Amino acid sequence: MAIKRSRRPIAGDRIAATARRLLDASQLCAIASVDRRGRAYINTAYFAWTPAFALVWLSEPRAKHSTNIRANESVAIAVYDSSQTWGKRDRGIQVFGSAVQVRGSAGDDFQSAYAQRFPGYARADMPAYRLYVLHAERLKLFDETDLGPGVFVTARVGRDRRPVWERTGVYAAAE
Repeated sequence: MAIKRSRRPIAGDRIAATARRLLDASQLCAIASVDRRGRAYINTAYFAWTPAFALVWLSEPRAKHSTNIRANESVAIAVYDSSQTWGKRDRGIQVFGSAVQVRGSAGDDFQSAYAQRFPGYARADMPAYRLYVLHAERLKLFDETDLGPGVFVTARVGRDRRPVWERTGVYAAAE
């Protein structure tokens, strides 16, 4: 399969709406981090998100991915519904950016987002865990129902925290 570029831009509001639906499609995500030696590591976690495309999860600070984030803030997260069926219309989102451990009162909004998505969450019940947040810099969306078969849309997240279309790739059968 070859990837062809489409020059037709996608409106930022449409990208944002699609991204929100994709983030709502699953409560679990796969978090990719990198250690000091440049080796990749991946783990899964329950996550919440904010309208500014910040993804929030709980982790123990001594966990491998948490120590990786202290060494290298570059993180990628994949969110998808794992009950999808091969050969049917697929969808998912990849979020790229910088992650940090949430500290102090600046984390109140992130705490609220997590508690709203997971009503059973009580911070006092998990004293060893801390909140971490990925501030999105780029989004890569794949939603065959909304965007079309084999279409991947990449957007950067602007300073106003709104997606701005960068490119669209379309998988096409090799000739």
